[in-house]
Amino acid sequence: MLGCERHLMRLVPYRPARVELFQQEAERLPAALGDQVVRIEHAGSTSVPGLDAKPILDIVVAVRDMADVAVFEEALRPLRYIHKAENDRPGRLYFVKRRPDDRSTHHLNITEVGTECWFTHVAFRDYLLAHPEAMAEYLALKRRLAEQHPNDRRAYGEGKDLFIERILASTEKCQPTSSRQP
Repeated sequence: MLGCERHLMRLVPYRPARVELFQQEAERLPAALGDQVVRIEHAGSTSVPGLDAKPILDIVVAVRDMADVAVFEEALRPLRYIHKAENDRPGRLYFVKRRPDDRSTHHLNITEVGTECWFTHVAFRDYLLAHPEAMAEYLALKRRLAEQHPNDRRAYGEGKDLFIERILASTEKCQPTSSRQP
């Protein structure tokens, strides 16, 4: 059910079963990361009912202190997460989980509550959940971009940037509508 080839752009219709897949992973992460975990959120298109998405779960974990990257790398290794330092940003550590056939199944962002990474993921998801017309517009954009860039996930992502920036500019920093706290 989950898994996408690297760099390829493939959208699949929303599947309610992804909520359960997220819940399962949200139970494993605190066990691995311990008392560092403050909050866990299901983000990205797989968290928005009715929205087509890559078959990859996006998860945001807020931690108390992300200063020691090696602690996270070691703690997440048994869950098959690999740190992709080239995709880190200020205030965010980025990990990918892959199947044995090398298809990505999970994207994990580790950050702290209140960072831009936290706000971007949670506020954008919450806006789409609260505004069906924006979700429909985003769905049409995603479908068009996936058709235009089937072999270029980076171009697909860049094509969504202006829409995402516009939505985030219209939102206030808000509390998420749902969360998974350990």
